[in-house]
Amino acid sequence: MTSPAVRTARGNLPRTLLTALAPLTWGTVYVVTTELLPPGHPLFAGLLRALPAGLIALAITRTLPRGAWWGRVAVLGTLNIGLLFPLLFVAAERLPGGVAATLTAAMPLMVALLAVPVLRERPSARRLAWGVVGVAGIGLVVIGPDAAFDAVGIVAGLAAAATLAFGVALTKRWGRPAGVGPTAFAGWQLTAGGLFLVPVTFLAEGAPPAIGPAEALGYLWLGLVCGLATFVLWFQGVATLPVTSAAVLGLLSPLVAALLGAVLLGQTLGPVQLVGFGLALAAIVAGQLPARGRPAVRPAPPAAVSRAAGGNGVRGRRR
Repeated sequence: MTSPAVRTARGNLPRTLLTALAPLTWGTVYVVTTELLPPGHPLFAGLLRALPAGLIALAITRTLPRGAWWGRVAVLGTLNIGLLFPLLFVAAERLPGGVAATLTAAMPLMVALLAVPVLRERPSARRLAWGVVGVAGIGLVVIGPDAAFDAVGIVAGLAAAATLAFGVALTKRWGRPAGVGPTAFAGWQLTAGGLFLVPVTFLAEGAPPAIGPAEALGYLWLGLVCGLATFVLWFQGVATLPVTSAAVLGLLSPLVAALLGAVLLGQTLGPVQLVGFGLALAAIVAGQLPARGRPAVRPAPPAAVSRAAGGNGVRGRRR
């Protein structure tokens, strides 16, 4: 007879695969940043990744926050978008060799720790252990003997992991307003994060860089695919999957970054890197299985989560 844990994992498989498309696609950010984007403009890259995509989503859905959700969207947009994007670009620019990917791979560990105070979940040694295994595996994959360590880049990478972890935990706690779809929800946050970046970008970086065909292609990929499309899938997955299961999927991003480095940039993968791949994949699979001996809990629909969290967001359309 199939165990409840296995049945739950099978039931979550379609949602897990769709959610996994987001970090798989985010793995391309590193090679796009280094090969297509102009250097020295991480804030501008984050702005173009966020604001146009958010405005497109708002134009499609014509749905705006209401009540307490204006403040919540400002917080989530700042954490998940406004702070995250420029920190990722700073780390990608200053930490070659995949070190940036390893630092951001600490996000599942941080989510497991934040689940205790934010989501009031019991501490889980199993989740922490698999999180450590996953980070160790990513480290074996992407950190080679020639890895460059830059203090600013290291701080940016760890800060990116922390902001995303806190944003994921709060997204899970607050849920999504009743009647609001994932496209509108992603659009709110992308727009809020983009608006946060507008004054910061022009104060810190001044005039935008020159944009040629290659740069335009890079910005379009980051905005429409790595921004709008993937964040719709990501926020839907965070709302419907267990929070630590969604978070551990983030390990896929540095794996893709390492593979693209090997295929496109000629970076080699030796036996140590292959062992790291195995460890990281084992952590990802283990992260999707419920703990033994605990009854499987089916995630609540977004409307129920919102009511449980005391949310008063409702759908509002422009007339």
